[in-house]
Amino acid sequence: MQARKLGKNGPEVSVLGLGCMGLSSVYGPATDHGEAIRLIRTAVERGVTLFDTAEIYGPFANELLVGEALEPFKGNVFIATKFGFRIDSEGRQVPGLDSRPAHIREVAEASLKRLRVETIDLLYQHRVDPAVPIEEVAGTVGELIREGKVRHFGLSEASAADVRRAHGVQPVTALQSEYSLWWREPEDEILPTLEELGIGFVPFSPLGRGFLTGKIDETTQFDSSDFRNRLPRFSAEARKANQSLVDVLTALAAQKQVTSAQLALAWLLAQKPWIVPIPGTTKLRRLEENLRAADVTLSLADLRQIEAAADSVTVQGARYPEDLSRQISR
Repeated sequence: MQARKLGKNGPEVSVLGLGCMGLSSVYGPATDHGEAIRLIRTAVERGVTLFDTAEIYGPFANELLVGEALEPFKGNVFIATKFGFRIDSEGRQVPGLDSRPAHIREVAEASLKRLRVETIDLLYQHRVDPAVPIEEVAGTVGELIREGKVRHFGLSEASAADVRRAHGVQPVTALQSEYSLWWREPEDEILPTLEELGIGFVPFSPLGRGFLTGKIDETTQFDSSDFRNRLPRFSAEARKANQSLVDVLTALAAQKQVTSAQLALAWLLAQKPWIVPIPGTTKLRRLEENLRAADVTLSLADLRQIEAAADSVTVQGARYPEDLSRQISR
């Protein structure tokens, strides 16, 4: 597995990471524990070093899983986790955000134990909390870094302005936000800002929550607990309308003798040398397929063809329902 740096002064990690969220929540029932451990450890064997989790995934279950799976590889892998949502005394997510300094410290201490590590490699603010100045958030994580409990500070789904404000207090190593051929908004302001400041970018949902794999169409039935049931972009009508984008990708992928998922990931990798996507999966065969995307080379002509094809399709459906906006756990 090739490696690249997360930004100008960030750590070196595998060119593709593994998003672990779906192993425990959001996209249906949790994966069998033994199978999930095997998948994560297989990723390590294949050269993946960046693993992404969060306290809210479960809640807590995903951090516990990742901590157990990666304990034998301590010191050889890079684990990112997140704080910022509210969880009640019963371990259930409740509406609202919480990035108060005291809460950040509580979450960090708990995450250290669940992940079975002495230092959190990368600690993200999961969502910007309008009730807490981001300078306070950055300052608190900076204190944790100086105390040796955290190595790097990150933000998730933050605006370019918020990134600048936080970076002025404590250098931001990476921003994690959605980015794919299905959601290209980061190209407007985020990518130029990150390049200027030397910050790495970690796209989540690089395969459009599975839609860009070509394995989902208007007839697909999701499990009742699958978060995609709530997303306007995943309504049957929107999936039917958006199928043209997948059809275009599938045709281009066939020309390159790769899968549409591999083409979508290779396109992301070609955008900037400091971009590290974190596709998630619950299946070993999909893990192997995704990781082979790192070996796909796209010429300038290929990139122009892919982008022209994507630009010709108007994606239908909002990314999130309006009532959730910033109050969701992806």
